[in-house]
Amino acid sequence: QVQLAESGGGLVQPGGSLSLSCAASGRTFRTYNFAMGWFRQAPGKEREFVAGISQSGDSTLVRDSVKARFTISKDSAKSTVSLQMNNLQPEDTAVYFCAARGLLQPGVSAASGEYRYWGQGTQVTVSS
Repeated sequence: QVQLAESGGGLVQPGGSLSLSCAASGRTFRTYNFAMGWFRQAPGKEREFVAGISQSGDSTLVRDSVKARFTISKDSAKSTVSLQMNNLQPEDTAVYFCAARGLLQPGVSAASGEYRYWGQGTQVTVSS
């Protein structure tokens, strides 16, 4: 089984930065790497894709609206994936979720239905 735990959320002023981290644990995850992703859900809105990274880490996909400001990366040795968010805006306010695909799904994906494991989420609030 795989457990994912997000951290790094909080309150930040517009224009500020946050770095979210997702720590993975579990016997299987210590042995293999997974393709990972970040999603977010704002109040009253559907969950949306933010960024994803392939199993190897060689391929990434970032939502167009945040591409110039957000960066996803992974440290397979530490079983962590990070989301660096710069120049945050009020519209970035949401709960951010970390997710992992299955063992036989090494590619990056923007589809939430293709992710098997999910964290509990961390709140990001951008407000002055």
